[in-house]
Amino acid sequence: MPQFPFTPLEGRFVRLEPLAPEHRAELETVGSEDAIWRFTPRGDSIQQYLDTAYAAIKQDNHHPYVVRHLADNKLAGMTRLFDISTANRGAEIGSTWYHPDYWAGKTNPECKLLLLQHAFEVCGLIRVQLKTDFRNKRSQAAIAKFGAKYEGTLRNHMVLPDGRFRDSVYFSVLPDEWPMVKQGLEARVNA
Repeated sequence: MPQFPFTPLEGRFVRLEPLAPEHRAELETVGSEDAIWRFTPRGDSIQQYLDTAYAAIKQDNHHPYVVRHLADNKLAGMTRLFDISTANRGAEIGSTWYHPDYWAGKTNPECKLLLLQHAFEVCGLIRVQLKTDFRNKRSQAAIAKFGAKYEGTLRNHMVLPDGRFRDSVYFSVLPDEWPMVKQGLEARVNA
């Protein structure tokens, strides 16, 4: 049976740290930019979002990480490995957000590299899925760019905090695809 350690993951540009109480104040500041939340459901406030993330730690199948940018030692945002299924050896990467200062750089590719490497090479997963809002074309392009396979769109999949219905676009990576995905992510991180 695979194990799912919830430990720090470090690359060249970022370190993923398990969410802890000492991260809260900095995350509230970093997450205060409205542009971050255009497609990522936050609830009524960043405080409410963080309350939910801290509560999720108590679940064995939910690992929220803060993203620390190593060059400036500041928090850049958050990401998660969640819906971890021991029986089905699968999980989802998501609830990812970054302060706009860290958009379109090395942060997201390296976060995905670290999480996927952890999922396939440490945890022994056989499937990792990602989903995004149908309206978030930037996120869809980023997921497709690193080699995840498009699976489909679930219509009216979620009710957002403002009452709108969200269509969710699903992607996945399987173990036989991981070496090529890894190579592509490493090339982006090392470029």
